[in-house]
Amino acid sequence: MMTVAEIQRALLARGYELGPSGADGDAGPRTIAAVTAFQRSAGLVADGIAGPKTQAALQKADISERREAPEKPGWLVLAEGEVGVREGAGAANNPRVVQLFADAGFSGIKQDSVAWCAAAVGAMLKRAGHKPSGSLAARSYESWGVGLKEPALGAIATKKRGNSSWQGHVGFVVGANASQIFLLGGNQAMRGRSRHSRARSSPPTAGQPTCPCRRRTRCQRRSPEHARA
Repeated sequence: MMTVAEIQRALLARGYELGPSGADGDAGPRTIAAVTAFQRSAGLVADGIAGPKTQAALQKADISERREAPEKPGWLVLAEGEVGVREGAGAANNPRVVQLFADAGFSGIKQDSVAWCAAAVGAMLKRAGHKPSGSLAARSYESWGVGLKEPALGAIATKKRGNSSWQGHVGFVVGANASQIFLLGGNQAMRGRSRHSRARSSPPTAGQPTCPCRRRTRCQRRSPEHARA
């Protein structure tokens, strides 16, 4: 079994770009994207997870295979275009947040004070031509799509909040390490970096557009053929 750093070194040897950190042993978004691109080039299932078949392909002596540029799901590209969007100041409502509700199928909501993480995910999916969960409950995405054992770039991840049976958070996976999953989503990462305690609270603060969640977060593959009503 290869370590993350060994996988990264094998990717670097094949010309894949991992950013300034290089083989740092942290499976962040660039590593996941590079694994996905390598899998596509090698004729493997391009899920961003370096399983036994991917590792066997990486360990081949021949490293002359053509490198393909990492690709991101359309909904993730659209979500990155929303980084910086936040609620309006005071009583004002940001029309871009209100538009997220409308695009997700909830045009009756005109206040950005309504929790909008699920609206952001739903809007990005709709804009990319896919059917969302149809709910504004973050954890409605726990029964949407196909569950994954490991995070993959652009997958949707949900997390619980405290001991609640329904409260939580939802966003798009943009990276992961041994203990956390990093999400891009509304009500947090579209305006900053949110650190979560074991109680799963999500106070937004200024910083990078990612949200680290505990590895117990449930991740799910998102593709039209797997979508369920």
